[in-house]
Order: sequence, then C-alpha cells, then structure tokens
Amino acid sequence: MSTKTVQARVDSHLKEVGEGILKMLGVTPSQAINAFYAQIVLCKGLPFEVKLPNNLTLEAIEELESGGGKKFSSFKSMIDDLEEDENA
Repeated sequence: MSTKTVQARVDSHLKEVGEGILKMLGVTPSQAINAFYAQIVLCKGLPFEVKLPNNLTLEAIEELESGGGKKFSSFKSMIDDLEEDENA
C-alpha cells in the first residue's frame, strides 16, 4: 500500500491532550488519522453529525421547504444548468 503525508495545524493544547489519550489507547497519531480517513470513506462524509449549518445551507433548506428551488428531469439537465450558471 502506498502512502501520502498529511499535514495539519492543530492547537498545541489539543494536540498534547489528544496524543496523551491516543497513547493510553495504544494508538499512534498516524493510526488515528488513518482510522478517521477510513471512516470518512465508509460514511461518505464526516463520521459524525455536523450540528450547525452555515447561513447558506440554512437558506437553501428554507427555500426547499417552502417549495422553492429548481427541479430537473435528469442528472444531465441539472449539470447543464450548473455549467450555465458557472459560465454566466
């Protein structure tokens, strides 16, 4: 299996406490990150609920719930519409 390097900035206190917990569990940070990525792939998203949608998402939800939004007869027609918006 080939591997790639992932770099991330983490708050120093969070890193210290988190790595202490991982050490007690007998898990390296690399193993924990690999497990996290595996769960992302398995869940096809974050492996936990994101509880605070941003304003754009809230507006989209409200628009759909009130009967707004666009409807398409096929996936292709939706993609065509998105591409038209990008080129406008």
